[in-house]
Amino acid sequence: MVNAAASRNCPGCSSAMRRETFGRRPAGTLDIDLCFDCQAIWFDSFESSQLAPGSVLQLFREIESQEQRAAKPLPAVLRCVTCRERLAFTHDLERTNPFVYYRCPEGHGRFTTFLQFLREKEFVRSLTPLEVQKLAATVAQVRCSSCGAPVDIARDAQCPYCHAPISILDADAVKHAVESLGEQEKRAAQVNPSAVLDALIAGKGASAAPAEPVDLVRGAISMLLGTLQGGP
Repeated sequence: MVNAAASRNCPGCSSAMRRETFGRRPAGTLDIDLCFDCQAIWFDSFESSQLAPGSVLQLFREIESQEQRAAKPLPAVLRCVTCRERLAFTHDLERTNPFVYYRCPEGHGRFTTFLQFLREKEFVRSLTPLEVQKLAATVAQVRCSSCGAPVDIARDAQCPYCHAPISILDADAVKHAVESLGEQEKRAAQVNPSAVLDALIAGKGASAAPAEPVDLVRGAISMLLGTLQGGP
């Protein structure tokens, strides 16, 4: 739901971010600012950890809606939307899944790209060596989910331009999120994420032409949402 209240200017491109309302756990709502030009999110302190499971599918839809839109490159200096202090580039780890974001040194919040948010929530992970071999047998190139550049899967294990690892939507994490939804939301989300990923890797049902690189994150999200019969 779009919130009509005044939003902040994006730390990346300085344009007005779109404020939307998401469910909070255990109850209530959160107002979060999204920039579709930079494909990034501003979270006030602790907001990311307070998102309800149903909000994940809502964010999936927001990310999938930008599938054909290239993200603007972020500038070298990003500033907090509240205090204007320079944001600090930060490496973090969720279990074994690395992710990065830009945090305010005064604690006002953080700025994170759509892809890094999905890595933080463990909905996106790096490919295993076995998955790389399987993918190389069926797909010549993939599209980097971070910068959009083509990646030769037989030659490179990461993007040669931005050095992001080749990533894919994690079927187990998606299944866990669906199981955490309320009963009404579950009825709208009867889907087998593993089958979605297998179909994508096999090249079945992909919207792109066979010669075009496949985005393993956005492509899987698009196919996943295409199977849903509604939403929260």
